[in-house]
Amino acid sequence: MVETWDVVIAGGAVTGSAAAWWLLGQSPGLKVLVVEPDPTYARAATALSVASVRQQFSNPVNVEISRFGVGFIRDFAARIGPEGGVPSLGLRENGYLFLAGSAGGAGLMQELAVMQRALGAATEVLDPAALAMRFPWMQFDDVVAGSFGPRDEGWFDNMGLLAGFRNGARARGATYAGDRVTGLGVQGGRVESVILASGRTVACSAFLCAAGTGSTEICRMAGLDLPVESRKRTVFVIDAPNARHPDAPLIIDHTGVYLRPEHGQWITATVPDDDGPCDPADWEPDHAQFDDLIWPRLYNRAEGFDAVKVTRLWVGHYDYNRLDQNAVLGLWPGTENFYLATGFSGHGLQQAPAVGRGLAELILTGAYQTLDLAPLGATRILENRPFLERAIV
Repeated sequence: MVETWDVVIAGGAVTGSAAAWWLLGQSPGLKVLVVEPDPTYARAATALSVASVRQQFSNPVNVEISRFGVGFIRDFAARIGPEGGVPSLGLRENGYLFLAGSAGGAGLMQELAVMQRALGAATEVLDPAALAMRFPWMQFDDVVAGSFGPRDEGWFDNMGLLAGFRNGARARGATYAGDRVTGLGVQGGRVESVILASGRTVACSAFLCAAGTGSTEICRMAGLDLPVESRKRTVFVIDAPNARHPDAPLIIDHTGVYLRPEHGQWITATVPDDDGPCDPADWEPDHAQFDDLIWPRLYNRAEGFDAVKVTRLWVGHYDYNRLDQNAVLGLWPGTENFYLATGFSGHGLQQAPAVGRGLAELILTGAYQTLDLAPLGATRILENRPFLERAIV
């Protein structure tokens, strides 16, 4: 006997769980099935994220998404309710600091700061002298300007965000299945049924693909071509006894590394010059990146990084949108009920509160009600029309 659900969600990490929570909050009694192949989330982008939130994006819609997100994260316990079981996400608002090494980069910072401030952000653009006064432990000889967010930017508990949404969705009536989508029954542009690895076949009124790097394969099941691929990122935790700066911001250096404090140590990573798609089964860390690429750049920025020890490292995969490094959201054109929330290219965690709300609105009412996410729709994919996000980390 085929089960019937109102909404089936492929992917039960933070985006899928946020969508389930919002769906049932807006429509109590809805039958929502969340299909997650790995309930441990060991290799989910949610679990492997460096868990940060910022306002400094180049597209207004991304700024607005994160403006909502940071408020939701700050007041998470009150927003999610006691059913979420998470008293706080421990948001640390140390800020983000983007460094520019050219006059062109500094000019772009000024331009974007005007837009960001108009939307409620607190972005400041500082010259090298002002940067040196605020961060005297760094050197800025090769820096023309820095863009700094003194509030509403920082990092938080990634698994707490997931746990709260997941617990809250379950409390509202969502069902979670430890299973994998292996096929879709599509008729006339409509997903009629979802085939699972366990042998179950479930019917649905709406299907939401929030499967991260697995979304491309699921789209193929419906005959859809999604330009999202796995990109490997090796993240290092380092101890630098001569560089203890717990109040430091998350630094995005123009030389290609990022760095932030973490419990007396630091988290750091880079994007290699030959960055490209990786095998979804490739979880081998690129150990050499630290000695070859990261450490020399850290030392050039601050001499306190003269003595450094890698204490641990891990690999995560971005669901990287080749077209424009922006999320792909909403109803796929030409289908009646195939919805997407994927391709976040590294900033999906902070966007989950607003994206989950928006997808719930769209599925239930046919339109976005609070924040218009239409610029991130899939029409641009079919038209090969990039909607570029220039501030990708």
